[in-house]
Amino acid sequence: MASRRLRLLLLGYLGVFCYHKVTGIAIETDNKNVKAEEFKEAILSCKHKFSKGMSLRIEWKKIQSQEVSFVYYNGEFTGDLKDRAEMLNTGIRIRNVTRKDSGTYRCEISAKSEEGQRLGEATITLTVLVPPTTPICVVPNSAMTGTVVELSCKEAEGSPPSEYQWYKNGVALLEKTGTGSARTANITYTMNKKSGTLIFNTVSKNDTGEYFCVASNGIGLPQKCSMKRMQVDDLNVSGIIAAVVIVALVMALCGLGVLYAQKKGYFTKESSSQISSTPNPLLSRRFQPL
Repeated sequence: MASRRLRLLLLGYLGVFCYHKVTGIAIETDNKNVKAEEFKEAILSCKHKFSKGMSLRIEWKKIQSQEVSFVYYNGEFTGDLKDRAEMLNTGIRIRNVTRKDSGTYRCEISAKSEEGQRLGEATITLTVLVPPTTPICVVPNSAMTGTVVELSCKEAEGSPPSEYQWYKNGVALLEKTGTGSARTANITYTMNKKSGTLIFNTVSKNDTGEYFCVASNGIGLPQKCSMKRMQVDDLNVSGIIAAVVIVALVMALCGLGVLYAQKKGYFTKESSSQISSTPNPLLSRRFQPL
């Protein structure tokens, strides 16, 4: 595939430089930045001022990073545009565009005249617009007051990339602008509309509620994730202290009980009784009747 593409490029360049003289011509386009919604059509225009009787050589190429591939060559479309594109004079119409069609295209026109070979080109950028999909939201079920809590919202299909808006109990959360206004002065969170994160540096019980996020990029309908509840509770310090005290008391009572039993000799008597009740095999052998 790569070798065939290289041969086509070499043939194109040889066809251009085989003439003695090469001069530039003006090529125009109606729109250098074409935007089209996915699964609709896109028109990439390429206009020239040659007379109708001149023999033209028209080529379209797609430029991606450092790779150049033919889109229209030798009078026919190539690749996945073969059955989805058609010529409009020297421009092209692409039907049913997909996000893979996004990129930079170059129209190249050459014509042979008495003065020699004349060349011209125009570059057009095609951006295929894709609506967002349902975002994935991560909301913790519970949190302790005073801790750092992060909520996240993300979808990866939208083009251009989506922006995100968080809601609490159905009300849009304000974005802290840093202007020091009265409304934003009491905001205890940081909402990043680009990344979709909502961060509480010191979460409080007032932050308990139902949260959801909406993703939008101006294409199609905004999409939202399902609502999730975050419960924020105080750290029960008194309960922890009470539990520790109870455990300490139980251990102390157990220790006192052991000391009391040792003082009364319960453990000594039990040990003596066990020793006395155990038969001595040597004595039993000595006094065994013959």
